[in-house]
Amino acid sequence: MTRALVLAVAALCFAASAAAQTAAEKPAAEKPAAKKPAAAKPAKKRASGPQWGELNAEQQRILAPLKSDWENLSVDQRRKWIGITKRYAAMKPLEQQRIQARMQRWANLSPEQRDQARENYKRMAKASAEKRRKLREQWAKYQASLPPEQRQGYVPGAQPDPSQH
Repeated sequence: MTRALVLAVAALCFAASAAAQTAAEKPAAEKPAAKKPAAAKPAKKRASGPQWGELNAEQQRILAPLKSDWENLSVDQRRKWIGITKRYAAMKPLEQQRIQARMQRWANLSPEQRDQARENYKRMAKASAEKRRKLREQWAKYQASLPPEQRQGYVPGAQPDPSQH
């Protein structure tokens, strides 16, 4: 499987999960308002959103992998992550671990890798449902070919965690 295909499928999986979480966090009534230009103007008064120091200790603990990038996140991204912290305590331990691992992997990506993941997501969002289904099948087949210890949480281009060896 080519590296580009692996990157595309990984980006699709990661982005689809993130998009689903973002969509689940916003009530239906809020979604249209977020698209109106008038709704964006009040954000300029506080364009950076909540600063890291404004988060409570529990939010900072949960979002620790994002601390170094917090100032670069958009207001919407910050709100999304803060929303996750509100639901975090109710999550099962495995879901909490999954969220933490994803934050850490994202934080470890270079800006170029993040841009590539975003571009892959945009490209895949435009692809037909059939093409996305085929890519998911290819991804599942590829993951099945990996040794069991590599199947969980594989991110193309990411450095392996030496603490897991």
